[in-house]
Amino acid sequence: MAKQTITVIKGDGIGPSIIDSAIEILNAAGCDFDYEFVDAGLTALEKTGELLPKETLEVIEKNKITLKGPLTTPVGEGFTSINVTLRKQFGLYANVRPVKSFAGTKARYDDIDIITVRENTQGMYSGLGQVVSDDGNEAEAMSKITREGAEKIVTFAYELAQREGRKKVTAVHKANILKSTSGLFLKVAREVGERYPDIESAEMIVDATCMKLVMTPEEFDVVVTTNLFGDILSDLCAGLVGGLGMAPGANIGENAAIFEAVHGSAPDIAGKNLANPTSVILASIQMLEYLEMGETADRIRNAVADVIKTGDRTTRDLGGSHGTTDFTQAVIDRL
Repeated sequence: MAKQTITVIKGDGIGPSIIDSAIEILNAAGCDFDYEFVDAGLTALEKTGELLPKETLEVIEKNKITLKGPLTTPVGEGFTSINVTLRKQFGLYANVRPVKSFAGTKARYDDIDIITVRENTQGMYSGLGQVVSDDGNEAEAMSKITREGAEKIVTFAYELAQREGRKKVTAVHKANILKSTSGLFLKVAREVGERYPDIESAEMIVDATCMKLVMTPEEFDVVVTTNLFGDILSDLCAGLVGGLGMAPGANIGENAAIFEAVHGSAPDIAGKNLANPTSVILASIQMLEYLEMGETADRIRNAVADVIKTGDRTTRDLGGSHGTTDFTQAVIDRL
């Protein structure tokens, strides 16, 4: 059997250091991958004049599996979000954002285990109808939801729940106000839910969801929602377990998948050996699970959990005084 080649985008800012950490840990765990490194973001812009060079897209297309560090899209007109472009280019319709409590963090809760499944290509982020009037006094954007898109993402959520032994899927919407777009999503979610009688189906308006996630997060198991709401809710969920540094993300399509740290590039601490690599390590665990390497994924997850729980060589944001390399070695020592 041919070795799996992983496309690696180290990214900007702290990206190279945390990606190096993840690869060291994968290697220490016995993963026999080949890695093909390509550029995107500011690094690519400086080298090629493009944020997302053609060569990078070709390599992602060829290898199908990508591990990605944080990227910086320059602010201003003429620059399109790299992440949005990648999702549309490769049909990465499902954004999977799990959050799970780790003993030893400063998080307010100790029993969180929620997966947010976000539709990744439609809704307010589809890029349709973004218009500003000539005088600059009016702006508008269009949200588009299709039955096909809604059915794909809700089905994905239920299949994930079934595969992982989850008990409940909550469809989050705003159908009371956005009767056409959110209304269609909710209608389809109800239809799909009927096909999975062994899984509890729930529905909740998005503002009530925000309140209940803070007050009674134990009510939630798998959350499925549209693009904008999913973007906001997944970050809220990350806050329940200690922040974006503790939360990974996967972007999954029919023929490709990109696994990533979901936090920013933190240029202020780039190159200083200060970054917490947990987010991208957890993303690499998602990648292993996608590749059906669950045993290795569990070994790495248990090692990370033990490092955080014991406070052994943890980074400053986790209450320690160590850097990226020490944290990485602490995880490797447990493998």
